[in-house]
Amino acid sequence: MPFWATGAPDRFTDRADAGRRLAARLEHLRGQDILVLGLPRGGVAVAHEVATALAAPLDVIVARKLGAPRQPELAVGAIAPGAMVLRRDIVDALGISAAPVEAVSLREQRRAAELEARLRRGRPARDPRGRTVIVVDDGIATGATATAALRSVRSRGPARLVLAVPVAAAESLRDLDGEADEVVTVIRPADLRAVGLWYGSFPQLSDAAVEALLS
Repeated sequence: MPFWATGAPDRFTDRADAGRRLAARLEHLRGQDILVLGLPRGGVAVAHEVATALAAPLDVIVARKLGAPRQPELAVGAIAPGAMVLRRDIVDALGISAAPVEAVSLREQRRAAELEARLRRGRPARDPRGRTVIVVDDGIATGATATAALRSVRSRGPARLVLAVPVAAAESLRDLDGEADEVVTVIRPADLRAVGLWYGSFPQLSDAAVEALLS
């Protein structure tokens, strides 16, 4: 039986447990001018623990998957403010032209802006310029949304950019090597299968729950 289906210690109890264990691996950053950015929704719960442990401010960065025009469950890329990642291999294999991809991108940009405004509830975005920025998610499978988020933050001039996730597919982390100055994880399984399998409790989070963490 795979160890993620048992009570093995490498399996997180929940996102709060994952965040505390991740924060312990980020202690070397303590004392720097840190900004923690969580990817909603689950990433914000992990990021909240990191920000609390490091006594750093917490904000949100919204990245959204781009689904194939006729197969929305199939990711062909991701978007974040000022950044888009496109899986050209998948787009070309499916024979998708530029116009449908652009339409999906514009739709998801609108949804991302709406979600960000809802979660911030009028609070201005924190400025990452010149700071050590830690981008946090609850796990990485393909890495598309994390890549978009990192490129978005990079364009705003952080002094140092760190990607921190409790669990991530080893193959995806190799693709992310050039996107962040440092990548910090707790578990790097060779066979991820699904992020939720590495948590004892992995519920969907509501917007209200994320708003509470951010406020």
